[in-house]
Amino acid sequence: MTTLSLSERLKIRALSARQSRRRALTRTLSSPFLRWRYGGAATDQILIVPQELRMADPSFWQEYSEGYFGLASHSAALKGASPFRVPPPSPSWARELHGFGWLRHFAATEEEEAFDAARALVLDWIAVQRHPSAIAHEPAVIARRVTSWIAQANMLLEGTDAKTYARIMASLSAQLVALNATWRNAPDGVPRLNCLIALVLSKLAVSGNERNLKEAQCQLVAELSRQILPDGGHASRNASVLADIVLNLLPLGQCFHARGHTPPEEFAATVRRALAFLRFMRMGNGMLARFNGVSVGSPATLATVLGYADDEHTPAEEVEYSGYARLEQGETILIADVGSPPQIELATQAQAGCLSFEMSVGNKMLLVNGGTPGPADEDWLAVSRATASHNTLCLSETSSSRLVRHEKLEAIAGGLPIRGPELAVVRLTREGDSAVLAAGHDGYVKRFGLMHNRRLALSKHGRRLDGIDRLEPPGGRLRLRQGAPFAIHFHLHPDCSARTGDEETGTCLITMRDGLAFAFHATGADLMIEESLFFAESSGPRPGLQIVLRGVTFGETEVRWSIDGRPEGGRGAGEA
Repeated sequence: MTTLSLSERLKIRALSARQSRRRALTRTLSSPFLRWRYGGAATDQILIVPQELRMADPSFWQEYSEGYFGLASHSAALKGASPFRVPPPSPSWARELHGFGWLRHFAATEEEEAFDAARALVLDWIAVQRHPSAIAHEPAVIARRVTSWIAQANMLLEGTDAKTYARIMASLSAQLVALNATWRNAPDGVPRLNCLIALVLSKLAVSGNERNLKEAQCQLVAELSRQILPDGGHASRNASVLADIVLNLLPLGQCFHARGHTPPEEFAATVRRALAFLRFMRMGNGMLARFNGVSVGSPATLATVLGYADDEHTPAEEVEYSGYARLEQGETILIADVGSPPQIELATQAQAGCLSFEMSVGNKMLLVNGGTPGPADEDWLAVSRATASHNTLCLSETSSSRLVRHEKLEAIAGGLPIRGPELAVVRLTREGDSAVLAAGHDGYVKRFGLMHNRRLALSKHGRRLDGIDRLEPPGGRLRLRQGAPFAIHFHLHPDCSARTGDEETGTCLITMRDGLAFAFHATGADLMIEESLFFAESSGPRPGLQIVLRGVTFGETEVRWSIDGRPEGGRGAGEA
């Protein structure tokens, strides 16, 4: 078990006490004597149907018609049964099933047969809940289901008979009562935020549910202020969750206007900051840089979200609060992780990738981190979080961050959080026509007495990247009794190939799928080409190659390397 500092032990005690208070309040509010506070006087109609901004896939209906139900990278064979009556292939599949986000795929078909099937599935869920599933009644799952039912109210309620209408509305009313009473028990972070968004939406969209709108609105604003950082990033440092938050907030703002209310100013401000941050984290291929939980993504979804941005200003060079830096020269974009892990209760998806970076040239990726595997490949999660799966230095085959193994903390956070390292000074400067980033971290100081300092310089047109990695003590001089092996990893995108060039001068050649070629050169370490895995792929972990610079340090080591788009004898990115 990881040794905890006094401050961490106090933090866990505070989190535990806070959780106990939330549970006690939930039990009180869930009692028959107080549940009336959340019941509507006449919850008999949907007043507003918010716009569904998430992309829909009409082929989902065809898959269902053929007897399969695919969610969360898993598919269940129904064999004529309802999806609510078959064993779920995974908890993530069950959560998506009970969240009903898939209703939008049925609606996208615009076929009456699909609409009838959607209503039948909703009624079957209501019937099954006589013996409720624990997952189905998790607060975050209730919130997703409530939002989905309201957003698809036209499909579910129009033209139905009185009995079906009454059953659906009665179930929705009961779920809103439960969500009002239990949202505080949702895990910290996005799940709790989505619960509050669903509550405010329901108070605007469902008749007889307007009670306590102001209170719910204030709670949501407070949660947005706590979770969305001043630079637009999320407190978890996971950029991908912002798209989901924006897709929930935009329709909510429209519902305020439709009911004649002015939405809180914080809604629009949050959306503006989040969109700016998403632009900052976007690589040349249209995807988000893979740091701290970013997994398989959709360029189309991200483009849809960014379509709501007011402008296309050049992204900033640094987002200080979120801990990322961006170098952009010519067609080359480089984004680096220069931040410490988030607060411990939000660090269950954080990765040990301090000082790692991703690099795109044009609309193609050159260097990528491993990313986070999809729900079907969670066995790879621990490997994907390790420093060795990132484009940075790994000392003595250990990660720069440490997993915090503490039973109570794992229960509160919902997984294994990480801690450390802390960052040294981060500097973004210009030297002539080059953009330069310099940063360092102390993740190896306690174990080895060494800092890792990195300097990256991207040339004027983005055709050359020069790097320096140093291992050195925080101050003075240090001589280790025994040498510590190090490895500096450069994971190539799976579409790239590499072959050894001149071994004596430490050179290899990299070729992208379109034929664009680069020369990689290094001094101060042995250059090797090894196997790699890219985890953020919809089909599962994808094999690739990585360049690894290996050596041994006895206290002070410097490795210099460069990636040059003007290799001799190949089609390069250099000037004609």
